[in-house]
Amino acid sequence: MGHASLTNGLMGGVRLSSRITYGIPLLLLLVMGMVIHYYYSDDLLNDKDNTSRSTSAKIEGEVIELPSPSHRGIVLEEAILKRRSIRSYSNEPLSIEEVSQLLWSAQGITDKRRGFRSCPSAGATYPLEIYVVVRRVSGLEVGVYKYLPERHALLLIDHGGKEEELFKASFFQEWVRDSPIVLVIAANYQRTTSVYGERGIRYVHMEAGHCSQNVYLQAVSLGLGTVAVGAFDDSEVKKALKIKEEPLYLMPVGRPSSSTRS
Repeated sequence: MGHASLTNGLMGGVRLSSRITYGIPLLLLLVMGMVIHYYYSDDLLNDKDNTSRSTSAKIEGEVIELPSPSHRGIVLEEAILKRRSIRSYSNEPLSIEEVSQLLWSAQGITDKRRGFRSCPSAGATYPLEIYVVVRRVSGLEVGVYKYLPERHALLLIDHGGKEEELFKASFFQEWVRDSPIVLVIAANYQRTTSVYGERGIRYVHMEAGHCSQNVYLQAVSLGLGTVAVGAFDDSEVKKALKIKEEPLYLMPVGRPSSSTRS
């Protein structure tokens, strides 16, 4: 009986060992399949969406899907050479494609898999939020919008013009009032300071500078003009736009008029 029990035990061990031997490769294949699906399914879906997306804005309730940004333009050196602060704009409206391109340059997603954006960010904490105050844009209602980088879309957060409120909040700088749009670069400091402490405040300001320069160069590439405005009453800007983040830049954008100031 003892010999039979030992034999049965050994045979059972062999069967168990065989199951483990065959089971481990199957488990590894399953895990690899899940990893491949995680990394590539979003890209495939996004590519499918991009091929079917029209050049006009698609409205879904209060969210406006923007046209896909272009990744072609003038050479970098030419954009740097031509960059100027432009404070005088024509009355011609901007197109939805131009607004799309400006927003992508400010905070657009440049790596779908890892969520990286157009501006370097300390620890990829991305403290910046971009708001657009629309006055004259073909296909967009006058109002205040928040840019949603992950969707490359706009969220309408308030209806109606805000040019007079921003004009007063910026100490009566007429280019803020008269431009077709004003990009507002605002910050949620806690996203970065929660990682880097007080030093994170400096990192947020550095990132805002990167963002502003991207907008400058993108504006040149589009034949538009902008200027970085830092003189304004923070609390009045927040009140006018009904936002919680801290405003760091106002950047009016438009087509340069025949007379420009630098």
